[in-house]
Amino acid sequence: MTQIGIGVIGAGYMGKLHSVAMQAVGAVFDTPLRPVCEMLCATTEAGAAEKARQFGFKRSTADWRALVADPAVEAIVIASPQVTHREIALAAIAAGKPVLCEKPMGTSVAESLEMTEAAEKAGVVNMVGFNYVRTPATQFARQLIQNGVIGDITWFRGEHTEDFYADPEALATWRTRGRANGTMGDLSSHMINAAMALAGPIESLCADVGTVQAERPNAQGEMEAVTNDDHAQCLCRFKSGVMGHLYFSRVSTGRKMGYAYEISGSKGAIRFDQEDQNAIWLYKMEGAESERGFRKILTNTDHPDYVNFCLGPGHGTGYQDQLIIEAKDFLNAIHSGQSQWPTFRDGMEVNKVIDAVWASYERAGWANVD
Repeated sequence: MTQIGIGVIGAGYMGKLHSVAMQAVGAVFDTPLRPVCEMLCATTEAGAAEKARQFGFKRSTADWRALVADPAVEAIVIASPQVTHREIALAAIAAGKPVLCEKPMGTSVAESLEMTEAAEKAGVVNMVGFNYVRTPATQFARQLIQNGVIGDITWFRGEHTEDFYADPEALATWRTRGRANGTMGDLSSHMINAAMALAGPIESLCADVGTVQAERPNAQGEMEAVTNDDHAQCLCRFKSGVMGHLYFSRVSTGRKMGYAYEISGSKGAIRFDQEDQNAIWLYKMEGAESERGFRKILTNTDHPDYVNFCLGPGHGTGYQDQLIIEAKDFLNAIHSGQSQWPTFRDGMEVNKVIDAVWASYERAGWANVD
C-alpha cells in the first residue's frame, strides 16, 4: 500500500463530493494507492481553511498555482468552473501530475484539444469526471451490449432532464449567464458521453436549442435577461448507422435526475432511468410471445463495483458512490501508469458533439461532428 497526496481545486458541490470520495475510496475498494487529502483550494483563504477542516484536508489555499506546485500534492482533481479547467490542467500536466478534470473539459473544442495533446505528449494520466456512466446498472448495460445480448443496436434515445429552472420565478444567477453555463454547457455532456459509451461515436446531427424563460428576477428584484439555453434536442446518426435522439433540459417540470436512455436491438432492448439508478429493464426476444416483456433487474453483487458497497441485492448504491467508483478508477490509472476511460480525448469528443449541436442550430440544418 502506497500513499499519494491529493489536491482538490474547488470546494463547492463537486469539490465536496470528490473530497469525500478520496476519503472513502481506500476502504471501499482496498486500492493499492491510498489517497491522502493534502491540500484544498477555494476562492478565499478563510473559505478554503473552513472547507479543508470540514473535508479533512491537511492544508488549504486560495491560490490554485500554489496547490499545483506543492511537492506533497502528487495528483490533482479539478472541480472548479469550466472556464478555469484549461489553465489549471495545463499547469498540472507541465508539473507531471495526474489530473482528474470535471466535465465538461474546456469551454471549446480548441481548449479540450490543447489539454488532450498536452497530457498525451507528457504521458500524464488523465481522466474526465463523467460519474453517472459508472453506476453498476449502466456498467452492466454496457456489458450486455458488448456481449451481444440485445443483438445489433438499431436505435438509441437519451435524455438528461432536470427541473431546477422550471419555475419562472427561479432567480437569475451565474447559471443563466453565458453560453458555457447553459444546459448545453452543463447537462448535455453527461448524456452525450453515455450515448457514445453505449452506442458508439456520433457522426452527424440536426439540432434545435431554446430558452424558455427569456428573463428572470435577480437577487435585487430586477428582471434580468437570460443569456443561455434552457433546453436542446437533436436527431443524430451514429457512425455505425444507428439512428438516435438526444434531449437535454433544466426546465423539465417534475424531472429531478432524468438521466435516462432506451436502446433497441435486433434481439432485445434496454431501458434505464437514473431516478431509479439501482435497476435496469431488459427485454429479450426469446420464448413465447405471450410471456415476453421487459424484466426489471435490481443491481446486485454480480454487477460491476456493486459488491464493494453492499452484499445485499437490491439494497443499492447512491450518487456519492459514483464518485467513489470514479476515484478508484483514477487511482488505478495512476498505479498502472495508463489512463482509463473516459480520458481527456474522450472528453474532447463530447465537446465536439456539443459544438456540432450549436453549429446545426445556427445554420438550421444537419452538421457533421468531425
